[in-house]
Amino acid sequence: MNPGPKGMRGAPVAQRLAELVSLSEPQRAAGARASGSRLLLDIAGLCVAARRQDYVRAVLDSIDGTGPCTAIGHTVRFDVHDAALINGVAAHGEDFDDTYEGGPVHAGAVIVPAALACCERHGLGGEDLLRAIAVGAEVTCRLCRVAPTRIHKAGFHPTAILGVIGATAAVGAALRVRPEVLVNAFGIAGSLAAGIIEYLADGSWTKRLHPGWAAQSGYRAVRLATGGFIGPRTVFEGNHGLFKGFASSRDGDYDAIFDGFGEEWVWQSIAFKPYACGTMAHPYIDCARAFRARGVDPRRIVRIDCETAEGIVHRLWEPLHEKQAPPNGYAAKFSIPYAVAIGILRDDAGLSDFDKAVVDDLAVIELARKVNYVIDPDNPYPNEFIGHLRVSLDNGETVEHRQAFFKGGAEHPLSDEELRRKFRANCRYGGLLQEQTEALAVRVHDVFDQRVVFFGDEPPARTPAS
Repeated sequence: MNPGPKGMRGAPVAQRLAELVSLSEPQRAAGARASGSRLLLDIAGLCVAARRQDYVRAVLDSIDGTGPCTAIGHTVRFDVHDAALINGVAAHGEDFDDTYEGGPVHAGAVIVPAALACCERHGLGGEDLLRAIAVGAEVTCRLCRVAPTRIHKAGFHPTAILGVIGATAAVGAALRVRPEVLVNAFGIAGSLAAGIIEYLADGSWTKRLHPGWAAQSGYRAVRLATGGFIGPRTVFEGNHGLFKGFASSRDGDYDAIFDGFGEEWVWQSIAFKPYACGTMAHPYIDCARAFRARGVDPRRIVRIDCETAEGIVHRLWEPLHEKQAPPNGYAAKFSIPYAVAIGILRDDAGLSDFDKAVVDDLAVIELARKVNYVIDPDNPYPNEFIGHLRVSLDNGETVEHRQAFFKGGAEHPLSDEELRRKFRANCRYGGLLQEQTEALAVRVHDVFDQRVVFFGDEPPARTPAS
């Protein structure tokens, strides 16, 4: 167990964490460069994929002015806060971004935008960027261990709530602020944390906003603290602190943040998605595709029963009649009945499988309405994501499929080539030409070796403000 620097066992959590961040050099750990490149490549492709979507256009239309920072896939550069916001919204917009299985939480969509904008704004180098990404992702993932599943149950989005703290750590690491400054920044970030999950009611857009808001808020928290603004030192464990407010209790395993910090880098186990939807649906899609591979006519299906974890029912299964017929493509991304239906009928769950025409397809709706669930009290969620289908056919036959892992996760990771294929497909979806896609891949590969200047797919269309 690593309780933090010597003599700090009884200190506030924020102080212990700030001291560890200031001492850590995760960018020098074995595998850090490869993990950082994989994370940055995935986020870059996702930003390009979403760059022309209506929700990204809405964000762009809300912004005035330019600056020194990149919005990936766009020709105009932006102010540091706006660049972090745009990239965070785009990276998470299609729910195709990375996941930490112990959370779940989406670290990359918050941390990469915050770190990239900060490093460009301050003229930092590639090692600073890698350190920021590694520290920010590590802190975000470790915070999930304090009170697993409780933030979701309280009605909040863990990526939004924990992400702002991770972004604060990332920016603090990049700028190498003093521990006492970072303590105040964590305290400030606690009051900037926000993100309810009411988007589940109708598939509205607010979940997409959360990572961008967290990214820009993390930068703001550090700059405020650098200027002398004071935040509460007991922001995490206090009577009115982050976990009391967003997890309904100040009780939690705070030592889990620190166990092995600096020795075990959990951020390197971040999982990458093969499907463009909620992570816990993925093993169910794999089971559905396994059934499809048997060649059975889907019209013969009478009923599909799925064993599931109690912790995901309120997000991915209920209200069941609404999940069986989601109103739009975004709502469909958080519906296991829909995921099972397209896995069987379309043998995939890529970006185009959540288009409005597919969501409204009567064959998809008819099959999704046959999908039901039963809670498995032994389901290992949130530590593991598993899937199960029991398909009943019209002749009385029952076919069952189980999958005890998440493809793309730590135990079954996507290969570098699979991740590159995903990146290229996302860039095509976003309208990049092949040569532009390859140029962006080169930027990602080289960014840790030089001063961080990360333009979009072509030179800026106008000269940004200094």
